[in-house]
Amino acid sequence: MACDLTLGRAKVCKTSIGGNSKLYLFNGIDNPFTIVDGEATAVNPLLLSAFEYDLEGDGNTLVENLVSDRNTSTAINTQTLTVILKNTDAITSAELTTLAQGYPMAVVRDRNGNYRAIGIDDGIDFTVDLSTGGAKTDLNGYTLTGVSTVGALAPILDEATVTAFLALV
Repeated sequence: MACDLTLGRAKVCKTSIGGNSKLYLFNGIDNPFTIVDGEATAVNPLLLSAFEYDLEGDGNTLVENLVSDRNTSTAINTQTLTVILKNTDAITSAELTTLAQGYPMAVVRDRNGNYRAIGIDDGIDFTVDLSTGGAKTDLNGYTLTGVSTVGALAPILDEATVTAFLALV
């Protein structure tokens, strides 16, 4: 049966670091990556460009919540991406308005060097919060919250696909 388990997992070393270091956004296209067993193994040649955002600090998170339902025989993964971009300006505000109005997709690089493809089924719906803060130490910047629903956990890009994808940035 296709949904039978096929392997286990041994204890892992304590070498993992939480958080994300880069966000790459691109305009939505059908099948931006070839996916094989949870791994992105090739970039769709129609994907022509991606835009890089440096992430700093501890507020940049990706949470995936894969929920199955035996009553409907479905499994849906809700991906929630939270990103903090420091400082505000007119050009960024205009671009983030376009982001919220479009159907972007993303790749997120975590602090362990893994690249995950997010929102690759139907794009990501973004909420953009601009805050000037109240106290001098408050955030003056943008908090982006992107939500997408897909059928499986985010695929991780293999090494060759990372290289090909980064050539588009």
